[in-house]
Amino acid sequence: MKVSKKKVEIAMARAKLNRNDLAEKAKMSVNTICTVYSRGTCKPGTVGRIAEALGVDVTEILED
Repeated sequence: MKVSKKKVEIAMARAKLNRNDLAEKAKMSVNTICTVYSRGTCKPGTVGRIAEALGVDVTEILED
């Protein structure tokens, strides 16, 4: 799934989270978060965990 880096960053700012905080809340490694950032893609389960940790719907962080 294509993840929008900009939308994730906006959601992180709203939630007052940095990458370490996001990784902890999503129960994944910081390395995984960084990989999603650099690739811009990830598996549906991963994007679901990130969205849940950010408190947003999955569709809010996907590319248009």
